[in-house]
Amino acid sequence: MWAPPSRLRASGVIGMNRRNIRYIGRYNDRRHYPLVDDKLKTKLLAQQHGITTPALIGTVTTQFEVKQVAALVAAQAGFVIKPAKGSGGKGILVIEHQDGDGYVKPSGHRLRREDLERHVSNILSGLYSLGGSPDVAVIESLIAFDETLARYTYEGVPDIRVIVFRGYPVMAMMRLSTAASDGKANLHQGAVGVGLDMASGHALRGVQHDRPRHDHPDTGHPLAGLRVGHWDTLLHLAASCYEMTALGYLGTDMVLDRDHGPMLLELNARPGLAIQMANGEGLRRRLDAVERQAEGLGVAQRVAFARRHFARYGELQDAGGRLVREGAGA
Repeated sequence: MWAPPSRLRASGVIGMNRRNIRYIGRYNDRRHYPLVDDKLKTKLLAQQHGITTPALIGTVTTQFEVKQVAALVAAQAGFVIKPAKGSGGKGILVIEHQDGDGYVKPSGHRLRREDLERHVSNILSGLYSLGGSPDVAVIESLIAFDETLARYTYEGVPDIRVIVFRGYPVMAMMRLSTAASDGKANLHQGAVGVGLDMASGHALRGVQHDRPRHDHPDTGHPLAGLRVGHWDTLLHLAASCYEMTALGYLGTDMVLDRDHGPMLLELNARPGLAIQMANGEGLRRRLDAVERQAEGLGVAQRVAFARRHFARYGELQDAGGRLVREGAGA
């Protein structure tokens, strides 16, 4: 499972130092960071640019308003409460439905109104925010995720991370929640990462806890059949975030909604590097290829370039143990 640095370099794998200095430091102007570090600002900016995001139910900005949370969500079947400045999925509370005066999580665990208020109060105090600074609680509508993905997830909504460099979508993966990750799509907590072919959205390779994975650990469903729908639309959405933020190196996190298709969840000016492991390939060759391209190309041209030049075959096996050769223009 371990490889020497020379082999990683030969495979085009980039580390944090190169990411921070060569790409983030060069292509991300720090004045634009607030646009992506604050989820509320990101949502409002996306709405201005016509990019679909989960509907905003409301916000809680002061401790005085905490007691109004129950009234704010009273008409909602389900909803999500998250810190505007949170990271790594911390502080996100998903309520699947309301039951009398209680709130039921996807796991079936039931919360009282006092639990809801305590969670919002913790958000405001900065418990989940970057640097522990005071925060805002953002309340969004619940995503009705595409049911074709239900067999690939456990008590959570799978999301798609796309790395966008100078407006080109260069690498993608889907993050599948598991029992180990407590229903969150967080690789560090035990979610499954699945590399995706840039041409088709087909699954290429799966990993969990840095080890290869060919099926979902809880549902047992083979990962080989996974394919992300609305793939071209999703890539166009990701690529257009370059114009929206003016950030040259960023991670876009999206979901597939049953009714609205691809939706933007959040953006990250310092996206992690685990996507390389999920794809079994380093980022460097793709980033080098993009740097050789001329400036000024539109979103459609950049997406077409990525689908044509970054296509590849997968490593996953089907239920019978046969190697699945999908992708590469499928």
